[in-house]
Amino acid sequence: MPPRSRNQHPKLAIIIPVLNEADTIVDLAVHLKPFILKGHDVLLVDGGSHDDTLAASQAAQLRCISSSPGRALQMNAGADATSADYLMFLHADTRLPPNADTLILAALTQKTLAWGRFDVHITGQSRLLPIVAFMMNWRSRLTRIATGDQALFMTRNIFALVGGFPAQPLMEDIEITKQLNQLSAPYCLTSKVTTSGRRWDNHGSWQTILLMWKLRWLYSRGKSAESLAEMYR
Repeated sequence: MPPRSRNQHPKLAIIIPVLNEADTIVDLAVHLKPFILKGHDVLLVDGGSHDDTLAASQAAQLRCISSSPGRALQMNAGADATSADYLMFLHADTRLPPNADTLILAALTQKTLAWGRFDVHITGQSRLLPIVAFMMNWRSRLTRIATGDQALFMTRNIFALVGGFPAQPLMEDIEITKQLNQLSAPYCLTSKVTTSGRRWDNHGSWQTILLMWKLRWLYSRGKSAESLAEMYR
């Protein structure tokens, strides 16, 4: 894939924190290629993988940098490494609608609101996953709080104003959206990103749902992100 001309300023950066994702890189590269060809900056940020993530990224011609481990630190490093005016943070197992860039730029260039997220569709075996996704979308629209699974996007200016993602091992997405809400309401796009339900399938749907509820409740009661990260693992 040819490198971007130095004179071409990307409007949108798609920043993907990765850790031991070698098996998903080829599929991810195929998915993101249309956005790269349109001139957007696609950037993987590796947090210290022990597999062939870096080599796989190079083979797939995806730009990849290294950072300190931790999703929040990786996403902040990605934002620092791009000159794009608009930022989107994407999980490695989440796939965008084909017109995601158009939707984001149409929203953010209106200068009415400065950040947003997509609705989510969860793939997997459990029959509960459509209900989980519906509840996530409904809760997010009601509370104006979003999770990383929903592909958060924002202007560079508002990202800088809130100081980026907080350096914590869990709930960094919840915390930054709380800060963003103090400056702007979100765009709640009804177009759906598709994310993997592997955690629900691997650990059991009800067990995972109850764990997520418990973690969010404890966090709202002041439990530290570090202690919650231990529970999540």
